[in-house]
Amino acid sequence: MWNNQSERNIFSTFDQILGRDDKEKLLKQHARVIWISGLSGSGKTTLARGIEIELNRRLFLTQILDGDNVRTGINNNLGFTQDDRLENIRRIAEVSKLFLNCGIICINSFISPTQKIRKIAYEIIGRENIIEVYVNASLAVCESRDSKGLYKKAREGKIKDFTGIDSPFEAPVNPDIEIKSDQLSIEESVRICMDHILPIITYQTPLD
Repeated sequence: MWNNQSERNIFSTFDQILGRDDKEKLLKQHARVIWISGLSGSGKTTLARGIEIELNRRLFLTQILDGDNVRTGINNNLGFTQDDRLENIRRIAEVSKLFLNCGIICINSFISPTQKIRKIAYEIIGRENIIEVYVNASLAVCESRDSKGLYKKAREGKIKDFTGIDSPFEAPVNPDIEIKSDQLSIEESVRICMDHILPIITYQTPLD
């Protein structure tokens, strides 16, 4: 019996192309998706940039996916309703999986506000392929860093469904790394992340 894809004339060729192991061997790195979540203003993007700079300095090949650049490109047709948020994360997860299968370390910086949304992403990518980072800062601290004025607009009712104001944020339960960005410098935060990440992504030649 045909499955859903064959009914739509879609036939996978993944078994006919070079696999992730071949790309990792070429790049001399083990690919992972570093998924950074937290409230707007918690410091996710700053941390993502810091991690990328340190990995690049050590000759790792990386790609950052960030809420702003994704929503102006591949997801520019999505809003902030619950359904659109789910679709936003689903597409990001599929793109991340492509980078992963190319042997590239993908650094994702997204609010990812609920357990349900993160579960969708992690099921697509595979939890074993994810290093989950939670950037933990209180709502008060994030509002005080509101350089874009988003919290102010949300408080005034000019932005609807804003996470932390009129839309919930559920903190990750057991993240691989928790960064309390209101207590740590960016240098300390990056170092903590690197201490965890480097042993995982450093290439080990497979035994024959």
